[in-house]
Amino acid sequence: MNGTAHGKVAVYGAYGHTGRFVVAELAARGYRPLLSGRDTAKVTALAEETGHEARPASVDDAAALDRALAGTTAVINCAGPFASTTGPVIDAALRAGIPYLDVAAELEANLDTFAHYADRAREAEAIVVPAMAFFGGLGDLLVTAAMGDWTHADEAHIAYGLSDWHPTAGTRLSGAVSRERRGAHRLRYSGGAWQRRTDTPPTVEWPFPAPMGPRPVVTEFTMADVVTVTGHLSIRDVHTHMALGAAQDIASSATPAPAPADELGRSGQTFLVDAIVRAGGVERRAVAEGRDIYAVTAPLVVEALDRVLTGRIRTTGVAAAGRIFDAADFLRALAPHITLGAGETTP
Repeated sequence: MNGTAHGKVAVYGAYGHTGRFVVAELAARGYRPLLSGRDTAKVTALAEETGHEARPASVDDAAALDRALAGTTAVINCAGPFASTTGPVIDAALRAGIPYLDVAAELEANLDTFAHYADRAREAEAIVVPAMAFFGGLGDLLVTAAMGDWTHADEAHIAYGLSDWHPTAGTRLSGAVSRERRGAHRLRYSGGAWQRRTDTPPTVEWPFPAPMGPRPVVTEFTMADVVTVTGHLSIRDVHTHMALGAAQDIASSATPAPAPADELGRSGQTFLVDAIVRAGGVERRAVAEGRDIYAVTAPLVVEALDRVLTGRIRTTGVAAAGRIFDAADFLRALAPHITLGAGETTP
């Protein structure tokens, strides 16, 4: 079954940096994107540019959201800060009886989704897939694939080898909202529980595989992957780590937004995501390489959408990527967007 047969897919926040990539990916795969978002002028301008239907809607207006989703088969939420949009758009999706997916990287927003909607979505046999993006979805799929037949592990690490990180305006706004909610604390997951810390995470050298090789990372740079992984896998300690240069980029207000460097609008940024799980002295690894963390989010979330709409899922309710999909098969389907590597060693 192709995308056209599924009808319209609403993209909330369609005019944003990531939203535009998602709209283009949907159209390329035969879907009919329906453009929505809070800014009427921007939604209308994108509709004129692309020829897709526009239905602006504020998250504060439930009736407008209902009109925006009427007749659609699913909604993809690309509008940050997600602390403001996930709740209203999930509610609208539940009222419409359609699947909901988002690309949220905000820790607090994703924790809220699991906490507030798990029961409702399960009872309604609805599908809610949070963080189906570079941060959250990709790391979760890699860890799940690396786990293989293991039912539990002692620890999992996801190290982001980003060549640089030029954040979008949406990333900066979402980060500011997260910091405001978190206050002076940072979060980490250790000993099977969330911990609030006030110390500064250390910098260490991470043994990225070739061609990147070892480079310094900020440890316990906790991202959405920790929320998704711990939501369905039995792993006592789960940590994410960020390449030092990329961490410095996003921390600086002087770092410019990403600039297109090819005909697809992708930036020149490259990434290597190194996922390692350890149990009983055995280490397993899954690696993904690619280009532009924002652009690669589009094939991630659209592949997820396609699998939901064609029934290739393992559960319903609020579910992370690795729980609802066959992780290894999903990752293979992402070629040529990412290149995979894996291995198992006994230290």
